[in-house]
Amino acid sequence: MDLMEAIYSRRSVRSYTDQQVEKPMVEALIQAAVQAPSALNQQPWAFAVIQDGKLLAQYSDRVKAQVLKTLKPQSPLYSHREALANPEYNVFYGAGTLIIVCAKPEGVHAEEDCSLAAQNLMLAAHATGLGTCPIGFARPWLNLAKTKRALAIPPNYTVVFPVIVGYPKGDRPPVARREPEIVLWR
Repeated sequence: MDLMEAIYSRRSVRSYTDQQVEKPMVEALIQAAVQAPSALNQQPWAFAVIQDGKLLAQYSDRVKAQVLKTLKPQSPLYSHREALANPEYNVFYGAGTLIIVCAKPEGVHAEEDCSLAAQNLMLAAHATGLGTCPIGFARPWLNLAKTKRALAIPPNYTVVFPVIVGYPKGDRPPVARREPEIVLWR
């Protein structure tokens, strides 16, 4: 798959098979991630990988509880409260792998750099037939001090980009995109 094809055909996947992503593949995805550019070449990223399905199911319940507890009516996420309250809803969509991209505190633009690394990871996964989906719902819970302690994420690291990875179940139709808004072209 060439790069432009990968960019135009990558989709967020919300349905996965039970097949586990093998450790060498996860390592290859992380290697692709760290090829991203970073401000002053500081490479401020760190990664946590969770492949325990039971643990991911427990974490999904904790994420949902945290989001529901802190959700404000003016939030764009407020419309998702019914799904979040559903015991059957899993924020990780049954994917067998969660890769958490964390920013180290010493990076000049660490969060942006980690987002670039996550995009590399998602495009690399897509090019190999894997599906991915960023899980923004999980970020606040993953950034709690007690969660970081449980996951051995250093307390001064910031969880920037949790992304699930797995083997897609079914097709993923294209999503319409708006035309880009160009505010200046001189």
